[in-house]
Amino acid sequence: MRREHDSLGEMDVPTEALYGIQTQRAIENFPISGLPPRPELVDGIVLVKKAAALVNRELGLLPADKAAAIVRAADEVLGGAHRDQFRVDPFQAGAGTSHNMNANEVLANRANELLGGGPRGVYEPVHPNDDVNQGQSSNDAVPTAIRLALQRPAGALVEALLVLQKTLEAKGAEFDHVLKSARTHLQDAVPIRLGQEFAAYGVTVRKARERVADALDQIRALHIGGTAAGTGLNTDPRYAGLMVARLAELAGVPLRAAADLVQATQSLDDFVAFSGALRGAALSLIQLANDLRLLSSGPRTGLAEITLPAVQPGSSIMPGKVNPVMAEMLDMVCFHVVGADAAVALAAQAGQLEINVMTPLVAFELLFALQVLSAAVLAFTERCVRGIAADEDNCRRWGERSLGLATALNPVIGYEAAADVAKEAGRTGKSVPDVVLERGIMSADELAERLDPVALTQPRPVSRPGGERDG
Repeated sequence: MRREHDSLGEMDVPTEALYGIQTQRAIENFPISGLPPRPELVDGIVLVKKAAALVNRELGLLPADKAAAIVRAADEVLGGAHRDQFRVDPFQAGAGTSHNMNANEVLANRANELLGGGPRGVYEPVHPNDDVNQGQSSNDAVPTAIRLALQRPAGALVEALLVLQKTLEAKGAEFDHVLKSARTHLQDAVPIRLGQEFAAYGVTVRKARERVADALDQIRALHIGGTAAGTGLNTDPRYAGLMVARLAELAGVPLRAAADLVQATQSLDDFVAFSGALRGAALSLIQLANDLRLLSSGPRTGLAEITLPAVQPGSSIMPGKVNPVMAEMLDMVCFHVVGADAAVALAAQAGQLEINVMTPLVAFELLFALQVLSAAVLAFTERCVRGIAADEDNCRRWGERSLGLATALNPVIGYEAAADVAKEAGRTGKSVPDVVLERGIMSADELAERLDPVALTQPRPVSRPGGERDG
């Protein structure tokens, strides 16, 4: 062990550790989840440190040799080295100060080694606060790191949703000829084509994808340079703009400065909007997964209008049973995402005055939600949606038996007469066409024209009962 000191006093730190006393305090204070910090967050905070070293050198505030050593140390971490030195639990002190100091200490110790300095923990010539953290506060560095951390996983989710969208659209085209009964309130409704249902699912996923992409764009507004309260204390007037430009270059993302640094320091509203977009996508995906479970129910005692790929046995006691496991998995993941959004909402309202200290929780919830949702969408698409097949016989059988067919008679015989036909069909078990023919309401040819499968599922000229054209 080596002995280090900070403003609270002294304590022992493992001799070989690149981190220092403030990280050690956090390790001992927060043995909460046993989870390491998210790797994307480590990348984000190290990118901030690298950019700051470059900008402070450009401004003449950091000697070139120190800046070069910090940049080299940062590049080592970004390349995969020293990752085990980032040790702070996601559930920790507010505002991410422990995350920030963990990065400051690791980079300072490694930079000193690269410069041929003393043993770890001496912090000469590079100091974690004075040099690595120069021009920063945890209050602007950590939220900036979170915004950077979200970019790649959010982009991955957008791409995963695009793959699902296109797969649903392809199924819509494949099933466009399959006529079936729609259902509203889980009761028989008017005819619809199976392809129309799947095309509509594709539209829903497209809208969810676009909302996530729009919310991600808001995340790209940075308040780095605001330091502790958004006022920019202890920074050069050029620093904030140079930092945004340098981070955009390093991250390969079109970043911009926040419109008001004080507001951006106070509020987590951008993260709330982004989390809300994830929640919205999750809710749409839950409905999709549940619809597929319902449409594939059976196979002998349910709707069984579609079949889902059989990917594993479904029961330890019932031979031959196959369950909609990929849809069930997607539901579970989406439930988790909705819960993560609730945590982000509670974190966002917990801010006071010039700072919201709940940023570590927001980082963990959003990054984990993105990880599991992206993986779930891809697996669901590849192992479920892509292999869905239509049971055309069942679709036709249910469609022919649907009492909703009576709706197509409204323009010919009127609502009340059509309702009477539907009631008799329901009471006797006969189909709507059988009742119409038995009553002599329409001829077979007239009925066939009225119940033409394509005409039933799209607009056509309407006549009032008795043959008078509407309009």
